[in-house]
Amino acid sequence: MNVLLVEDDIDLATTVVDYLDIESIECDHASNGLMGLHLIETNHYQMIILDINMPKMDGLTLCNTLRERGMDIPILMLTARDSLDNKLQGFAAGSDDYLVKPFALKELVARVQVLAKRRSGEVKRLVLGDLTLDLSLHTALLKQKPLKLSPIAFKLLEVLVRTSPQAVNRQQIMQSVWGDEQPDSNSLKVHIYHLRKLLDSATSNISLETVSGIGFAIRKDIEGELD
Repeated sequence: MNVLLVEDDIDLATTVVDYLDIESIECDHASNGLMGLHLIETNHYQMIILDINMPKMDGLTLCNTLRERGMDIPILMLTARDSLDNKLQGFAAGSDDYLVKPFALKELVARVQVLAKRRSGEVKRLVLGDLTLDLSLHTALLKQKPLKLSPIAFKLLEVLVRTSPQAVNRQQIMQSVWGDEQPDSNSLKVHIYHLRKLLDSATSNISLETVSGIGFAIRKDIEGELD
């Protein structure tokens, strides 16, 4: 199991990392939110232990940033705050669980083990440039205007946005959208064609690209980007 601890209290962080190591849980450590965000962008973790009060980027902002990006890594919030309002703030930002300092290390391990086995259900919205997907309502906005999408088209768009800017191969898309009862390959081509046409109809910074030899990718165009 590989987890990330984002905590600015070095003494506490050292204690937690050492104890998790005894429990055969690998734990990277970041001392502030920006460092934590960088590690999350460059590594794969099964869950995140996140302190709220930190320099450079606080835990609530980091948690909300990850959820806005569609990352469904389970997050356990650590804080000295024990009021209902503080807990509600944490859950509103997208945390999955809450542990108040001081805490027993055995309880921390138990919660880590439970959370690491599942994806977070707290991702409610995906945002990529001008495109916003509401996963609860199954609706999409492009430049704040609704897109008329069939259920299949919405699933297809969700798969592409979740993996952006990387390309997704055709078989992965077919499995994610249709599961085991897959139609013929022409169905995917037709849906991609209509989705691209819909996205191109509005002047936005979103483009649906065909990646030769791989599949498809949806990407945010960056003005002035150098090759």
